[in-house]
Amino acid sequence: MNLTKSVPFHNDLDSLLGEWSSAGEAFLWLASVSFGIIFCELVSDISKAFSPVVFPGHAKLSKKEKVEWDSRSVSTAHATVASIVAFYLLYISDIFRDDAPYGPVMFRSTLLSQFSLGFSCGYFLADMAMMYRHYPDLGGLEFFVHHLLSIISLVLGVHSGHSHVYICMVLLSECTTPLVNLRWYMSVLGQKDSKLYFINGLSLTLLWLVARILLFLYCFTHMYAHREQMKQLHNVAYVFLILAPGGLGFMNVIWFFKILQSFFRILNRKQAP
Repeated sequence: MNLTKSVPFHNDLDSLLGEWSSAGEAFLWLASVSFGIIFCELVSDISKAFSPVVFPGHAKLSKKEKVEWDSRSVSTAHATVASIVAFYLLYISDIFRDDAPYGPVMFRSTLLSQFSLGFSCGYFLADMAMMYRHYPDLGGLEFFVHHLLSIISLVLGVHSGHSHVYICMVLLSECTTPLVNLRWYMSVLGQKDSKLYFINGLSLTLLWLVARILLFLYCFTHMYAHREQMKQLHNVAYVFLILAPGGLGFMNVIWFFKILQSFFRILNRKQAP
């Protein structure tokens, strides 16, 4: 089955490289994934070098906690970059606006969105390898499911150039990750009773509601409004476009209730005489 061309990505690539556009597309994919993996290694090395200097309490952490510390440093860096790029593509650039002159929104992508997806795929591959190496210290089965769904979605998105608008919505939800990691950092450093820890919990609860509950509801509403375009996708992409956000959304709801329970426990402890 021939895939519908993605615009303006394929048009721009044809203009730049001509008959070499297919090779250029493969190179962009490999380069972006490789950059994502190298980025993870660099951030991990920086974390190992500077965390003991910047945070005196780091020296008291166990070996397991130090491994998780570095892993969370990487996930924080990736989440920051990925969510900023996703926000730009969704709300500053006109690429995914319905009235933009690029044809059906389902089949739009750019050089930036392609590179961004490959970059995130590199991160998830590197992080999944780290989780496997230290299993189950860095997360249980649900994190492997989350990463696997993310990787397959990203590979399908880059291969076809389709559905980038929805993948960007999911990547934008990564903006909650820095707050999740900050909460863990304060916890292992003995800051659970601090005012900042309480503010973090409140901020995380509100941001999670917006970025991982309401944004996903908007994502599903947007899909329904563009269901005729979805029907033009390849069968595998169509099924996975429903499966991946649905699975991730379900996990987001479960985690949201856990966040709520944790926040209310702290709130009750604060109010206790």
